[in-house]
Amino acid sequence: MTAPVTPSPDLAEIVGEKDLPRSEVVSKVWDYIKKHDLQDAKDRRQINADDKLEKIFGKKSVSMFEMNKHLSQHLTAKKD
Repeated sequence: MTAPVTPSPDLAEIVGEKDLPRSEVVSKVWDYIKKHDLQDAKDRRQINADDKLEKIFGKKSVSMFEMNKHLSQHLTAKKD
């Protein structure tokens, strides 16, 4: 199991404020993307950000491969 990470306040709006393993954060972000139908209709690899996701990505659209890089900037590893 991976060590829990703490989401930034912006990311917490999507995944909640509790510390989570990174894999769980990514999973919750995908749940959010699917729930709000934010995958591009023509290119499913592109994610069209709504206001909450735009705070995380810093722009209106990112590829699913880019997404993890942006998420990393909003996660803080727990210190023992």
